Amino acid sequence: MDAFDKESVLQDIHIKKPPSLLQVKYGSTEVTPGLVLTPTQVKDEPVVTWNADAHDFYTLVMNDPDAPSRADPKFGQWHHWCVVNIPGADISKGEVLSQYVGSGPPNGTGLHRYVFLLFKQTGKLTFDVPRLTNRSGDGRAKQDVAKFAEKHHLGDPVAGNFYQAEWDDYVPRLYEQLSGK
Repeated sequence: MDAFDKESVLQDIHIKKPPSLLQVKYGSTEVTPGLVLTPTQVKDEPVVTWNADAHDFYTLVMNDPDAPSRADPKFGQWHHWCVVNIPGADISKGEVLSQYVGSGPPNGTGLHRYVFLLFKQTGKLTFDVPRLTNRSGDGRAKQDVAKFAEKHHLGDPVAGNFYQAEWDDYVPRLYEQLSGK
């Protein structure tokens, strides 16, 4: 978890360091904090697991604080994925607020950090926010996870992880997808 401090992740998203590591896997690749992956490797929704009580509900959020670049994050945090009201650790039974979108850092902007945070809810909640598809980038810029957590009384994250990625030749295909093509 030292990579969270080394890469200034939590300072840039204004969240406390999670006490435990969220297990994130893309195919056979297990994400360790700060691991460098390519947009091609992370184009499909990952498998995310954690130690959960089957009677509790959780919220999973994935954001990029570095949009369009770490040097100029004027669109950060760019929202990549959000699932709420997850019973236990069964993401497939949660309520998808934002469909998964893989990494799409613009060419020449260097490494971006993609942060996963898990919150334990106080119970099943109502979320009055627009639902976002993975066929549009609308509504994904400037999504502050700390404000989202505060608005919905989520408290501090109980687990987290992050990887880093920079542009590769898959990114133009992702941009096409987000333009609705």
